[in-house]
Amino acid sequence: MNEAASAAAGSRASLASRLLPKSWIWRHGAMDHSLARKNLDTITLDGLRVIMMNSVVYALALLCCGAGLALAGEGPYAVFSWTKAHATFYGGDDARGTQGGACGYGNMYTRGYGVKTVALSYTVFNEGLTCGACFQIKCDLSMKPRWCYANGGIITVTATNSCPPNWARPTNNGGWCNPPRVHFDLSYPMFAQLAQKVAGIIPIQYKRVKCVRSGGIRFTINGNPYFNIVLVHNVGGYGNVVTLYIKGTNSPWFKMKQNWGANWEDHNKLTNQKLSFKATLGTGETMIFKDITGTYWSHGQTYEANNNYY
Repeated sequence: MNEAASAAAGSRASLASRLLPKSWIWRHGAMDHSLARKNLDTITLDGLRVIMMNSVVYALALLCCGAGLALAGEGPYAVFSWTKAHATFYGGDDARGTQGGACGYGNMYTRGYGVKTVALSYTVFNEGLTCGACFQIKCDLSMKPRWCYANGGIITVTATNSCPPNWARPTNNGGWCNPPRVHFDLSYPMFAQLAQKVAGIIPIQYKRVKCVRSGGIRFTINGNPYFNIVLVHNVGGYGNVVTLYIKGTNSPWFKMKQNWGANWEDHNKLTNQKLSFKATLGTGETMIFKDITGTYWSHGQTYEANNNYY
């Protein structure tokens, strides 16, 4: 790996450990890309949520609805026409280092994502609300990149991780994921479809596309009777859930709170009743997934709905 690639990937674990309190780092496989969101200090100024990170101010648009952040058309995570950015790679040649990550999916193979994944700079990651979104990426041949393949074509990847800033480096020399930069850190097998490894970093164009999934949307329920934490995955359509409700057979709809990544929490006791979910994507589509569990469901299990977004 050349200097550019090393700066983008190799030093992330030590940088994250130095720049962020340990309680902020989710140690689950790709520790260097993973940041728990709930311990960030936040303030609101003139409609902007301002996150204080290592004395650096990072602002995100704050809206009144959904999970509180911008939906489609309001940020670089909601781009539906070809737009310029850059890409690197991480995780080793076999993509082993891409497991885990800031969305909380864990094993990418059992979740169905495999190596077709990408870590997003914070500007695109959107506090985890872009988790599950699908992007098409191609080399920007208009920039005459030396190492891109002329017939590299287009790849499709799912957002499963975040790419943290490297405040010790400028944005044009190693700080590829520093805000407000839009950056995509691909698994190496996906990067290798676009360019030679020696490139390290390449100019690209990207856009959001619908995700094609097999089967229904899935909900992995963990926690205890008084604390439910639900991982939402295998989401079709535009893929990123921004609002989630839960309902038991004998209860009203309860709005869940994003815990981290694609994990949502609720503190109501809903045991011994069938569970239903109502999810809204970042593009605004809402679907109800009715009675996806039996009456005597249990924590630590994954339940699949009969329907999905398309």
